[in-house]
Amino acid sequence: MKRILYMLVAAATIASAEDAEARGKKVVEDAIAALGGQKFLTMQDRIEKGRAYSFFHDEISGLSVAKIYTRYIYVAPDRTGIDLGIQERQAFGKNEDYYVLFRQEGAWEVTFRGPKAQEKDRIQRYRDTTLNNVLYIFRQRLHEPGIIFESQGSDVIENQPVNVVDITDSQNRVVRVYFHQTTKLPVQQSWVWRDPETKEREEEVTRFSRYRMTDGIQWPQQIHRERNGEKVYEIFSDSVTVNQELTDNLFAVPGPDTKPDPPRKK
Repeated sequence: MKRILYMLVAAATIASAEDAEARGKKVVEDAIAALGGQKFLTMQDRIEKGRAYSFFHDEISGLSVAKIYTRYIYVAPDRTGIDLGIQERQAFGKNEDYYVLFRQEGAWEVTFRGPKAQEKDRIQRYRDTTLNNVLYIFRQRLHEPGIIFESQGSDVIENQPVNVVDITDSQNRVVRVYFHQTTKLPVQQSWVWRDPETKEREEEVTRFSRYRMTDGIQWPQQIHRERNGEKVYEIFSDSVTVNQELTDNLFAVPGPDTKPDPPRKK
């Protein structure tokens, strides 16, 4: 009798998990359709232009005109949770003569003096934030082996009715995403990890708002990020353009004796 009861409970648990996955997958499919469907999934590059803020202890520590160039690169499906599938150039100032370059191989701060390799902890923060960003997950990690989308029901976030989905990968990293029930778009996400040295719990929360349609793709023009309850980054984009055929030179690391070239004018 006990064995039969155990089997019934196990079957019910499996059925419940499968139902949660089916509902989670449906929320994700609706979100991708709202973001632009196939156009979003095949987006090759993007330029975000606006104002970027950095914070330290909730106080503004940096403010600049910013232009963020992003290009997606191919990563094998079994490596999408490990290798960085984008190249990014974060340019600052009206003349864009100072920028930070992120690639799979590392990161460099580039000024008129040339490139300077960035510290490992900064590179790791960027990689972790990128790999766990829901918009990046949809574009680059959607077919990764072992990735699961599991519904956690509904909730209300900042007076917005949302559907909640946990995205879990094969390394048991979990990103909780909140999707607006009407627009279907992601409005907030959070993920938690343990600091490898201190073993303390860390949490990063990102909010997405002011979505605008660009060439059939919806992209948030305001992105706000907090780490352990403190603001660390915010960008307000005045314009977002996609598929501009960004060239290799934008993402190339200048030689030690080479002055950085400004981006090609379009």
